Amino acid sequence: MKKPFVSKHSLLLSLGVLAWVSFSARSPQRPLPKPKAGPPVHQLLATPQTVTWGYYDATAPPHLRIKSGEVVQMQTLVACTPALLEEAGLPPAQVQPELRAITQQVTDKGPGIHILTGPIYVEEAMPGDVLEVRIQDVKLAVPYAYNAFTPGHGALPDDFPYARMRIVPLDLKRQIAQFEPGVEVPLRPFFGSMGVAPPDVSGRISSYPPWIHAGNIDNKELVAGTTLFIPVHVPGALFSAGDGHAAQGDGEVDLKALETSLVGTFQFIVHKGQHLNWPQAETPTAYITMGFNEDLNEAVSLATRNMIDFLVSEKHLTRDEAYMLTSVAVDLHVTELVDGSKGVHAILPKSIFTTTRK
Repeated sequence: MKKPFVSKHSLLLSLGVLAWVSFSARSPQRPLPKPKAGPPVHQLLATPQTVTWGYYDATAPPHLRIKSGEVVQMQTLVACTPALLEEAGLPPAQVQPELRAITQQVTDKGPGIHILTGPIYVEEAMPGDVLEVRIQDVKLAVPYAYNAFTPGHGALPDDFPYARMRIVPLDLKRQIAQFEPGVEVPLRPFFGSMGVAPPDVSGRISSYPPWIHAGNIDNKELVAGTTLFIPVHVPGALFSAGDGHAAQGDGEVDLKALETSLVGTFQFIVHKGQHLNWPQAETPTAYITMGFNEDLNEAVSLATRNMIDFLVSEKHLTRDEAYMLTSVAVDLHVTELVDGSKGVHAILPKSIFTTTRK
């Protein structure tokens, strides 16, 4: 079982119609495709009864209870309304029936816009623990995505004081987005929002800004085969996911990625008493620390300090050595600039470690 690395101080649409038909015909109550064999697998569909719209909250009732080590396959829906998708040119027949049902029936919304599936209660998880989320699989659920910008938002609000939205066809066989003729974007699906409930004293918080609960971190590195470590703040952790992205650039500068619906398979493992303060991640080739703050410079400082703390606690360097190594081997990326709290993540390649100092 993986051990979380814990910091010391800061812890063109017609091409896709056939692929869409089989999905759109599925009732919201029918099971998803059966995952590969392994630990016990639960399925959580996106229905009006199993989603939270636009928030994380310690008082949100869980829609599934599991034990540490178990696997959940989750259906998630695009963060948009049927009306807006149709206005942008999506044929009404291609709007998922689950999205129509949720839009019509869910009245407790906001302050954010993301439709999150969950929360999931992990029985062993308690405040002070770490929830390891192994992202086993991420599948595109529909053959389209959208991108948009709106007045007053994004990295350049004064340059673009109006709204635009476009539907982008996804070629699921070739794994590319047909942005426009002659422009093909490789697909790399991931969940923009994966998080647990914040501390109960925080109350309901918007699904927009990332924070110590993770949430809308929009980190494009967190594809299938990677792992997210999140500090637990309330009993059961209360994990939710959504905001599916077919692809995204670092920064997500216009506020949107290629927004779409996904089906994800996650394994949840509780690490007792690890006392992590900030979300961290691991890929097959790298360790990742994160920082979120309204001030980009502060986000840089947080991500950097968290990486230094990791090098001290897990690789047994002195703080001076860790600071130096971070300067020569770690890359800082602007995760996103547009969600209130800006995000920075530090990437440390595993390949530089040939032995482990004790």
